[in-house]
Amino acid sequence: MTAPRLDVDALLADPAIRIVVCCGAGGVGKTTTAAALGLRAAEVHGRRTVVLTIDPARRLAQSMGLNELDNTPRQVKGIAEGGGGELHAMMLDMKRTFDEVVEQHTTPKRAAEIFANPFYQAMSSTFAGTQEYMAMEKLGQLRAGGQWDLIVVDTPPSRSALDFLDAPARLSRFLDGRMLRMLLAPARTGGRSVFSLVTASFGLFSKTVQKVLGAQLLTDLSGFVAALDSMFGGFRQRADQTYRILQDPQTAFLLVAAPERDAIREAAYFAERLVAERMPLAGLVLNRMHSTEAAGLTPEESEAAADRLEAEGDQQITADVLRIHAGLLRQAQRETAVAAGFIESFPAVPTVPIAAQPADVHDVDGLRTIGSLLA
Repeated sequence: MTAPRLDVDALLADPAIRIVVCCGAGGVGKTTTAAALGLRAAEVHGRRTVVLTIDPARRLAQSMGLNELDNTPRQVKGIAEGGGGELHAMMLDMKRTFDEVVEQHTTPKRAAEIFANPFYQAMSSTFAGTQEYMAMEKLGQLRAGGQWDLIVVDTPPSRSALDFLDAPARLSRFLDGRMLRMLLAPARTGGRSVFSLVTASFGLFSKTVQKVLGAQLLTDLSGFVAALDSMFGGFRQRADQTYRILQDPQTAFLLVAAPERDAIREAAYFAERLVAERMPLAGLVLNRMHSTEAAGLTPEESEAAADRLEAEGDQQITADVLRIHAGLLRQAQRETAVAAGFIESFPAVPTVPIAAQPADVHDVDGLRTIGSLLA
């Protein structure tokens, strides 16, 4: 079964497409793919593009000739000559984005209280799901700004690609959850200490909470919730709003996978989720695919010919080349068989294969090469 060909240039040139989200398992080339898409959108299609990466390895900055990336878009120089487009790049700073949200939705005095709270300091830096939630926050900010023709998102290198969609809802439920509102109640009704209130309100339950969480953490948590009172509801509201943007036809999801069973399985899980959530799945990018120009010469024929040449004893180099060809062809066949598992499950999803490169991409020329292969 053959999947339809993904027309990447048509996707990037379409003015109705405002967001491209690259998603998939870790280590499959999402960052390089996102950067190559952004570069091609700017140079070939003249679009003012920003690439948002959540990749801590900083490969995107290096490939674009930038010393560093931070939470503010930086223009990539020396590209788009004659194309009329611009390329900007940024790397999500999880804590800085959380700080921006706090500053935007509360007073300076209340923001200072939140920033000083130990629970907030830990949560904004290391809390599970915070990175994915803040990626959604930053995407919402970029989209609301209105200055970009195209936003390309390189999703977080999570344990599961689905974390990008699941974690924001989990975190917003936590921040807007019943237990935190119970802790918040005393701050609204007289300012009694958290311990006297908890003891009065929860009885035995409060003692269990203190035993599990610890007295100091409970104090920090209560102070954090009280300071964050003015922002309750906003987390879930903004997460829901960004979620709706992801469901809109202006967004295109591109699955990125390597021809490996785990990566293809992850791509299939994500495709099922996108279909279930009515999110626009544009296609699959199959990275690092191997092929050979002499596909008509089977591995068995190559190895038989190599055996004959070695028996003759005077064409060892040719025999070695034939064995390399046999190994390469077998690898290509294995990769095609693995990819077929996805194609059989989603026959209507367009696909584009990207040939394996002899070296990692480290510069703009390398990104141009990947962009040409995508197109």
